[in-house]
Amino acid sequence: MNKEFYKGNRNRLYQQMKENSLLILFSGTEVRKTNDEFYPFYTNRNFLYLTGLDGKEMALLARKDSEGQIQEKIFLLPPDLLAERWTGTRIKPDQASELSGIQESGYVGEFEDALHRLAATGCYQHLYLDLYRVSPSDRDEPAHLLLKRVAQNYPYLKLENANTILRRLRTIKQPCEIEAMRQAERITCEGITAMMKTSRPGMYEYQYKAVFDYVLGQYGPQGPAFPSIISAGQNNFCIHYYAYKGQALDGDMILNDVGAWHDYLMNDVSRGWPCNGRFNDRQRLLYECALNTSDHMFEIIRPGMPMKEVDAEARRYNAGLLTDAGVLDDPANIGTYMWHGGAHHVGFDVHDAVETPDVIAPNMVFCVDIGIYHEAWGIGFRLEDNCLVTDTGCENLSAITPRTIAEIEDTMQKAFTPGF
Repeated sequence: MNKEFYKGNRNRLYQQMKENSLLILFSGTEVRKTNDEFYPFYTNRNFLYLTGLDGKEMALLARKDSEGQIQEKIFLLPPDLLAERWTGTRIKPDQASELSGIQESGYVGEFEDALHRLAATGCYQHLYLDLYRVSPSDRDEPAHLLLKRVAQNYPYLKLENANTILRRLRTIKQPCEIEAMRQAERITCEGITAMMKTSRPGMYEYQYKAVFDYVLGQYGPQGPAFPSIISAGQNNFCIHYYAYKGQALDGDMILNDVGAWHDYLMNDVSRGWPCNGRFNDRQRLLYECALNTSDHMFEIIRPGMPMKEVDAEARRYNAGLLTDAGVLDDPANIGTYMWHGGAHHVGFDVHDAVETPDVIAPNMVFCVDIGIYHEAWGIGFRLEDNCLVTDTGCENLSAITPRTIAEIEDTMQKAFTPGF
């Protein structure tokens, strides 16, 4: 990504804002973990999508006047030699301009005064904030705290939802985003195939994770796109499993749901394989049902298809295969073995914050996730790929990662050679 990408994102947002309006977005603040430690900081993705600035406690303030003219300013943490000695250098004004394309900058201590001067002019009627919460119990973000002050001090500013516009923009990926996702797919493929090559009965889940983390570490410091889900045997029946304490016994399936990121774009790929390198008859039967269902979906997904039909058709098709195979008694009972859907969008977040579309359109990227969980047989896995919608159909971006039984078994016979 370069500054033209971020400038373009801001301009598309400004075009959808009302005249005589203000826009404020924050990069976010650290969350304390313990007495002298914070959790790793994660920049608000909407702020990052608009600015390309990755760091804490920054703010974007933009204004759109009655003639549609835009002025924008970024507020940064001020230089602090002592703080920077402990936690690293802070973004400087010239760096912020080069990364974001925003020419005017100040320091965060000036933000409240700058907002007051604009709000007190009486020229602005609307204030765009990103106030989204996943759950009502989520902690207050800087935007929520600002809203309380604005409601008291500037009640004449009408609140507008910046999140709705940003979700709409993020739904359609631009060419540079798709290229970044392709690179993330290549990194993810290397991590997964390394786990396949090292797999053996007796390995612990944390050892599989260590292999995946090692490979990703050769491509940069950012690590996985999200907490890796890597499990064996009975642990496969916990959909979001993060303990990594189990041991793979001979005949167990290894389930992994992992991803890498490149240039802030993420992916989400799942593969399952027997830890001993050979599918038994029951594993083969269930895996072929998942694979055939996934292949069917990549044949039919195209622009104009209702988005809700991705999960619905996957369940119908897989139910038919499992019924024909004698595994499922009635297609209506598919919930016995398919416990979740999987058609979530990916991008700047692994579950990308987009506007859920009614119909599929070109340059959307979402997952096709086929999970089968047969507790009585002790077999649980999912086959998850990333689908790029094209003008006439779709492309499986993660097809480079072994996904057929023959490809997986062949890969598992090869040696993993660590490299730098």
